[in-house]
Amino acid sequence: MSTAKKFAGQTAIYGLSTIAGRVLSFFLTPVYTRAYSAKVYGIFGNLYSYASMLNALLAFGMETTFFRYLNKKPESKQLVYNNTFGAILCISGLFFLLTFPFANFITGFLRIDSSTPFAEYVLYTKYFIGILIVDALCVIPFAKIRADGRPGRYSLVKFLNVVIFVSLNLFFIYGLPFYIKHNLPGTVWVNSWYIKGWLGYVFMSNLITSVITLLMLMPEFMKLRPNFSKALFMEMLVYSWPVLVANFSYLINENLDKILLGKLLPVNESATQVGIYTACAKISIFLSIFVNAFRLGAEPFFFSHAKNKNATQTYARIMNYFVIAVCLIFVALVANIEILKYFIKGKNAAQAAIYWSGINVIPVLLFGYVSLGIYMNLSVWYKLTDQTKYGLYISGAGALVTIVLNVIFIPHYGYIASAWISLIAYSSMMVLSYIWGQKNYPIPYNIKKNSAYIIISVVLVYLSFSIFKRNIFIGNGLLILFGLGALYSERVELRALLKR
Repeated sequence: MSTAKKFAGQTAIYGLSTIAGRVLSFFLTPVYTRAYSAKVYGIFGNLYSYASMLNALLAFGMETTFFRYLNKKPESKQLVYNNTFGAILCISGLFFLLTFPFANFITGFLRIDSSTPFAEYVLYTKYFIGILIVDALCVIPFAKIRADGRPGRYSLVKFLNVVIFVSLNLFFIYGLPFYIKHNLPGTVWVNSWYIKGWLGYVFMSNLITSVITLLMLMPEFMKLRPNFSKALFMEMLVYSWPVLVANFSYLINENLDKILLGKLLPVNESATQVGIYTACAKISIFLSIFVNAFRLGAEPFFFSHAKNKNATQTYARIMNYFVIAVCLIFVALVANIEILKYFIKGKNAAQAAIYWSGINVIPVLLFGYVSLGIYMNLSVWYKLTDQTKYGLYISGAGALVTIVLNVIFIPHYGYIASAWISLIAYSSMMVLSYIWGQKNYPIPYNIKKNSAYIIISVVLVYLSFSIFKRNIFIGNGLLILFGLGALYSERVELRALLKR
């Protein structure tokens, strides 16, 4: 029971900080959709999609490698810390040399909206190069905080990161216009440089926030030492490069659709479609929050618990409750979609209609996150057995599905195709991971029960969204029934847990 308490406690702390941070970020979505048209918001979604993929490249799978080698070589903790950070430092330096001097050329490739001046786009590119490098340097210090069992400090820094980012956005989008409107002291100077409605302030806010976060992590940076082991580094690279490819492939599944929408659709509509798709995808953030919070708590826990004789039974039990939780969130979000859609309302009825035209993709995207969460839970087997090549194969298969099907169907169906392809990719990864996992590291998952929860949630979502036309009362009634059914089904296990 102490093991379960430890896992639940750490996941709760990581989860609360992640939830608080992501909810604050989520409240920027209505700010952005009111401040920017769907076309301008499409530029936002497109550039952040590139950034997400490059983040994985710069991190080089070293976060997972760090946790694995702390457990594998407990006598060399300092060396593991030095090596993993050193790897990212070298990669970040190389990335800067290969990108910043060629920002103009890179911008020509990234640009999806010809109405935005090229010089502005170049500035956006430079901001993102800075953001990517600073964020990469923070990866291992954050991992060290988690490995040291300090979820409180981790949560505080992450939470402050989001508070600063949100505050800067509100300052640039609302604060300065208010300042100018009321002709406060210094208005002439502010007017000399401030550009109302400029998207670059979002990226500038991100860069400033990333630098402040790096400064907050100085205690962890001060613990780095110049000693380095070439033999250990080469061993770690063998472990990490499949993790890198797997992470990169996963991010292809997550972000490439927005990039391809910008490339494969006609220029006069590509940015707008990316904007609609990005805004609607934001509503699925609550399920994404839970999946990410689970990963933050689960990854170090799984590694530290691997040597226990009842490890596989523990993993199976965690999967059972994870499936129940994600299915409940899935049903709850769809049941309340008529309320949540107001978070992506534009500044007027016409703009709201443009954003809301994509609302049909939300249940599909949510079910994709259910599949992704289960896959992340299943992926413990290849990380614990040092068979990270399977992560490469699985994510590579998902990426291949994403690339091929998007290229075929985006020109005909736009972002509708991207949503369904995302679901297909994540579902295929989930199935492949389960099949290979049971052959290499059998875990006694309760497949019948977990499948039943998933199927029932899909049926309830279909009824709520399509048959009852998103009626809030009926949708929430179905949610309550599902919750009560899950409680009844798990009553024996719950009684046992409560007694202990």
